[in-house]
Amino acid sequence: MQTYYATRAPYYDEVYLKPERREDIAFISAYLAQRLHGRRVLEVACGTGYWTQHIAKTATFVHATDATHEPLAFAKHRPGTQDTQFSLADAYSLPEHLGQFDGAFAGLWFSHVPIGDREAFFHSLHARLTPGARVILIDNSQVQCLEHPIIERDADGNTYQMRSLKDGSVHRVLKIFPTETELSALIAPFAANHTYTPLQNFWLLEYEFHTPRFRPAGR
Repeated sequence: MQTYYATRAPYYDEVYLKPERREDIAFISAYLAQRLHGRRVLEVACGTGYWTQHIAKTATFVHATDATHEPLAFAKHRPGTQDTQFSLADAYSLPEHLGQFDGAFAGLWFSHVPIGDREAFFHSLHARLTPGARVILIDNSQVQCLEHPIIERDADGNTYQMRSLKDGSVHRVLKIFPTETELSALIAPFAANHTYTPLQNFWLLEYEFHTPRFRPAGR
């Protein structure tokens, strides 16, 4: 999948120019600037930095990470991100030196997390957050399947699409569409005050991070 996004980086932003997505994207851009205002924000899988530029408008500080060099090269030239810190980082093992944050964002990333790795992702993310941190995730709705239908489901329930690039290459890409019920259940152990907002082409999930409380054995 890293090869797919590295090759696609020069024209990835075309996905944001589709006419049917304009209303959703305008809403999300304003929402991020408002809800992450004044916070130290860790962005996971920032890609070409499309959402980074909107977060950076109002956040106190933004550290944007991605696992692939090529998209980051574009992200660093986004307007208004001159004070943003960018670095290569594995979303499943975010390094301690990144510091602590009271805000976090991941856009169009969670659908690429294998079902069996979701716990590892959240553990990695939450290790970098302070209690009460505001977390926002956005991703594609199932409307995307009209253009890229699901072509495979594996034994673990992971689903896949076939994607073609301008160089003629075809890639099998992991793409999962969790329901609101699934998302709510996933974050229940460590989230408070969560909200789920369905849009036409995307969904948006926001929650406050709280350290899970474990009951002693036998209680």
